[in-house]
Amino acid sequence: MAIPSFYSARIVLVIVTVELMIFSQQMVWGADPRNTSCGAPIEATDADRVQFALNLEFLEAEFFLYGALGQGLDSINASLAQGGPPPVGGQKANLDPLDRSVIEEFAFQEVGHLRAIVDRVGGFPRPLLNLSGLNFAKLMDEAVGFPLNPPFDPYADSVNYLLAAYTIPYVGLVGYVGTIPSLTLSTSRSLVASLLAVEAGQDAVIRAFLYERARKLVYPYTITVADFTNSISGLRNRLAMCGNKDEGLIVPLELGAENRTTSNVLSADTYSLGYARTPPEILRIVYSTASEYRPGGFFPKGANGNIAQRFLVNN
Repeated sequence: MAIPSFYSARIVLVIVTVELMIFSQQMVWGADPRNTSCGAPIEATDADRVQFALNLEFLEAEFFLYGALGQGLDSINASLAQGGPPPVGGQKANLDPLDRSVIEEFAFQEVGHLRAIVDRVGGFPRPLLNLSGLNFAKLMDEAVGFPLNPPFDPYADSVNYLLAAYTIPYVGLVGYVGTIPSLTLSTSRSLVASLLAVEAGQDAVIRAFLYERARKLVYPYTITVADFTNSISGLRNRLAMCGNKDEGLIVPLELGAENRTTSNVLSADTYSLGYARTPPEILRIVYSTASEYRPGGFFPKGANGNIAQRFLVNN
């Protein structure tokens, strides 16, 4: 029996409306909820999974060390780098005393994380890292959707550095959340849970410092701190291609805690639980290429370890 044209038109209207709502969400929040490219389960040992995190720990350690002290891991504990190339572009940031003290603490915590992983499961040489202002400027241009003038300088002052820092620890945090369920040994789970606790603390402090400045314009742009964080989170969702797992500091009520807050100092799901990401999602983000097979961004030659190298070999 044919459907009357009146009802057919209404069905088409509903479908188009839903599609527009989905498209609108994608444009604003940077992720298509229909996207299913989260990647197939990865076969890997506990050691491989824990070692994968070394890539992010190297990145955080070097960024924080250079930002606070103007020198990197090679000047603190060169043996942890295992002969890997030094980072390019890192420099001391123009931080106020409080922020510098906190970033210095974070830096040495990351050195401790490197030691913990290497001592427990072994390690690999530090990958080549791009900490240059140019790399961060490209990242911010992509996040906001247009070239910033002048280019964003992550080392210019405390606000810029904290925004640059916003791009890094959260990626490691959600990676640890995603790793724990796949670990088989209690020793591995204990190690990753302990690493996660500190990573979550670092991310919370960075977000809290930025939230205090949320309505402030980032000089010399006409973009607020909160808008920058929303743009960065949206970019990471687009790069990861696996739905909304990242949110900025100010969100609509429907994304706030119990749909009652627009503040979003801690990014969490509808149950206020931490989001989880897989290694392919993380590589898509830190490479800034939306592909675990194509290096770039913070890792110009790709990440190290069996999991990351497997994607590069298969490229």
